[in-house]
Amino acid sequence: MKSHWVKYALTGALITLLAACSSKPTDRGQQYKDGKLEQPLALVNQPNAKGAPVNGRDFGEQVRQIQSASSALYSRQNGTYSAIESWLMAGADTRQLRQYGLNAWQMEGTDNYGNVQFTGYYTPVVEARYTRQGEFQYPIYRMPPRKRGEKLPSRASIYSGGLDDRYIIAYSNSLIDNFMMDVQGSGYVDFGDGRPMTFFGYAGKNGWGYHSIGKELIDRGEVKREDMSMQAIRQWAQEHSPQEVRALLETNPSFVFFKAEPFTPVRGASAVPLVAKASVASDRSIIPAGTVLLAEVPQLNEKGKFNGKYEMRLMVALDVGGAIKGQHFDIYQGIGPDAAHLAGFYNHYGRVWVIKAAPGAGQPLFSSPQNGNNGSLLLGAN
Repeated sequence: MKSHWVKYALTGALITLLAACSSKPTDRGQQYKDGKLEQPLALVNQPNAKGAPVNGRDFGEQVRQIQSASSALYSRQNGTYSAIESWLMAGADTRQLRQYGLNAWQMEGTDNYGNVQFTGYYTPVVEARYTRQGEFQYPIYRMPPRKRGEKLPSRASIYSGGLDDRYIIAYSNSLIDNFMMDVQGSGYVDFGDGRPMTFFGYAGKNGWGYHSIGKELIDRGEVKREDMSMQAIRQWAQEHSPQEVRALLETNPSFVFFKAEPFTPVRGASAVPLVAKASVASDRSIIPAGTVLLAEVPQLNEKGKFNGKYEMRLMVALDVGGAIKGQHFDIYQGIGPDAAHLAGFYNHYGRVWVIKAAPGAGQPLFSSPQNGNNGSLLLGAN
């Protein structure tokens, strides 16, 4: 749904702090030297990768969701999906893609040597109530009326009561949880009344520019650049007073508004329900909706550090984000705290091949113009 169109602009804003934060460290898996690639997508005979995809079943489920939710998108990519299904059933040997009518196009990566950036996003679950009570003191707002080109109040002004109470749709028990949902662009809200959770979808922004609180903490010297993550931000918030947390959040004047919807599957910009770790947000100028990616994704330990191993995954580009530019993918991790844990750590590098049915070897991958402008997520503006 439309909420997720901006979600990744915002996830970009929170998690790519991680991208610009590092200078090609090996602990983030940025170590490929495949030979300099001169274009965003380079046709290769076969990927020089080992192992079969570990998520064939999830990929199949993601394709079924596409078929059910978007017949037009499915029809455009059906030849590729069908050929990949046959390839998977035959064992998914990367050396045999051409035997199943598939071309592989390697992405040049952020450094032109194949190192493609991966970050992660998730769908938060926020505890809230319909009215202000007890610990539930932090308003969540719906979109107020706004004239074209007009800015609504800044975050600091909103925190100080700059919007009328009639725009409040819930009260949470955590200002930092509200902010994390703001960054993700949507989330589920549990009102604690036994009913199914309500989906709070993206409804709009106040029109102010985004400023990364992660970068703010780094610049202040309160969190080391190499340690920055969503977990680090939460830890900082736990160790500081509510007044200090609010002051930090107010350094980012941008503010997101929500609309309450019945419980619904999480959907990306393509209006397709997302399957965790089988869907990504991408830069549509390079990777159109529905495109299949064969990705060599770095594995992380429980502390979010690269363990030196990779796993192959098949994923579909079904979402977008303002901070997701060029050779960069945001992997959807799922719903709730476990997904948040994974998403908070991910800012690593691996290799990616775009897989597409090949009516003739050497034909252009896509008819639309390509541009390889690179971008980054937790430090970047949405």
